[in-house]
Amino acid sequence: MTKIEVGEIFTISDENDVEQEVEVLGVMNIEGSEYVAVGFAEDIKQETEDDIDIFFLKVDEEGDFSAIESDDEFDKVSAAFDEMMDENE
Repeated sequence: MTKIEVGEIFTISDENDVEQEVEVLGVMNIEGSEYVAVGFAEDIKQETEDDIDIFFLKVDEEGDFSAIESDDEFDKVSAAFDEMMDENE
């Protein structure tokens, strides 16, 4: 399994196949699954922390990203990220 580090930048394609650079803001392991919180690299360079759109992706065994399908799963990951951010302040 690849180790993803905070601060790494990846290129992902959105649903319209437009490539976007995203920067990893956090890595969480929840119930045996790995998730990353990412923001658009362009936004991170320009904005204060409050203005960054953060979204979460699930990391599979191959290190590929996939969207989070269920609201429950999203809520768990979002809560874990908020907790992690609070600890880092």
